Amino acid sequence: MSLQNLSPEERRQLLRFVCSFAWADLKVVDSERDLLRSLVGRMGLPEAESAEVDTMLNHPPDPDTIDPMDVPQEHRQLFLDEVTRMVMADGIVADGEAENLALFQALTA
Repeated sequence: MSLQNLSPEERRQLLRFVCSFAWADLKVVDSERDLLRSLVGRMGLPEAESAEVDTMLNHPPDPDTIDPMDVPQEHRQLFLDEVTRMVMADGIVADGEAENLALFQALTA
């Protein structure tokens, strides 16, 4: 599965997950912002969807919109890969980030 195969709603879902992990330590640093912008570029998102990412960089996504069980089975590895990239983006894996990643991995296995 590749980023280009995701539907618009699946792309938004992935971005919400990745952004939620950027916010796991309660701050979004430049390396995380850069990673998100790179992801937007790799996805080839239209301007409207790119603007949603900017909003999520300023305010974390609503937790009610982020449920690992909603990730389709065929996309789970892709989501896990992108979330893992975000956790590693700043070179520091805080305890909360590691716990969230382990939980996400367990729920999507």
